[in-house]
Amino acid sequence: MPHLMNTYGRLPVAFSHGQGCRLFDEQGKSYLDALAGIAVNTLGHNHPRLVKALSGQVGRLMHVSNLYSIREAEAASDRLAALSAMDEVFFCNSGCEANEAAIKLARMYGHRQGIEQPAIVVMEQAFHGRTLATLSATGNRKVQAGFEPLVTGFVRVPFDDLAAIEQLAARNPNIVAVLFEPIQGEGGINLAHKDFMRSLRAICDQKNWLFMVDEVQCGIGRTGAWFAHQHAGIVPDVMTLAKGLGSGVPIGACLAAGRAASVFKPGNHGSTFGGNPLACVAAMTTLDVIEADGLMAHAHKLGVAIRAGLKSGLAGVPGFVEVRGDGLMIGVELDRPCGDLVKRALASGLLINVTAEKVVRLLPPLVMSDAEGAELVAMLVPLIKEFLAT
Repeated sequence: MPHLMNTYGRLPVAFSHGQGCRLFDEQGKSYLDALAGIAVNTLGHNHPRLVKALSGQVGRLMHVSNLYSIREAEAASDRLAALSAMDEVFFCNSGCEANEAAIKLARMYGHRQGIEQPAIVVMEQAFHGRTLATLSATGNRKVQAGFEPLVTGFVRVPFDDLAAIEQLAARNPNIVAVLFEPIQGEGGINLAHKDFMRSLRAICDQKNWLFMVDEVQCGIGRTGAWFAHQHAGIVPDVMTLAKGLGSGVPIGACLAAGRAASVFKPGNHGSTFGGNPLACVAAMTTLDVIEADGLMAHAHKLGVAIRAGLKSGLAGVPGFVEVRGDGLMIGVELDRPCGDLVKRALASGLLINVTAEKVVRLLPPLVMSDAEGAELVAMLVPLIKEFLAT
């Protein structure tokens, strides 16, 4: 038996290689990938431009540490700043690290405002990571159980509930920031309304709070915009990224703007691996291909088609609740726990995921073709119907 720590309930399959939106197991069986490594493989598998860029960088330089200037990190930071209208970028290696940086930044910001016990507003059903601070910010007791005492300094409200935040604003003088996901991924593909985001932005401006968005899963073109909050026409003070930014190479980023910029000084935060040349080349290539190949517009169009196909195919089926999402971030909610669908889909050659117990989660690569999108619908609809009929 492998000596891996038992932290995952792994499915009984191992993949040997991939091409585009297909993965192949060790016996040569093909699978349509509708999960993209949980929103990571933005460009699918074995994308020629990414392979060429990474191969070239491996032959030049992979790591030097942040004790020195890293031109690739500088270029990647400039690109992200231009796309987001943000001012500063801190590179790390994962989404939880990016959120950890955001939490630290908010606390330091609060202390500099003279607030001794700074508090951050977070949302029910949120997922921000598995480090002690980020799991404390997460709105899921299953993630937190067994790791008490949790990190304090978080105040929880219902997701997409402006009135609850307004009530907090009136009675809690220690709040310094709000942290939320424009689309909750692990929480079940729950979308924040645009008016909610705009109004929350206004409250943060009025109260001098930091408006912090976790775009770890919904960012990097997945919803048809570079970042999901951009659909509401707003700019955050802090934004976190990871997953799809490196198309499979680990990278995370915490971006800051306005009053959140220049909070960190040398020695306040750091990362040995963060911003290394290899990861930043992966990020730059990912952004280049998304832009050059029009993948954001494609993600929007294909997402509309997939959601329409699922709604049509499942309409009137007892046990089907709804299809929701934006771009290629799609959830199919059923009226019962449906984890068994993952194994059924795997047996049929389809890779999906179930989150929040009752929601089939689809996060295909942005390079998925129209034909593959139709194939996804044609495979998934009968699987769900069969499951609900048992």
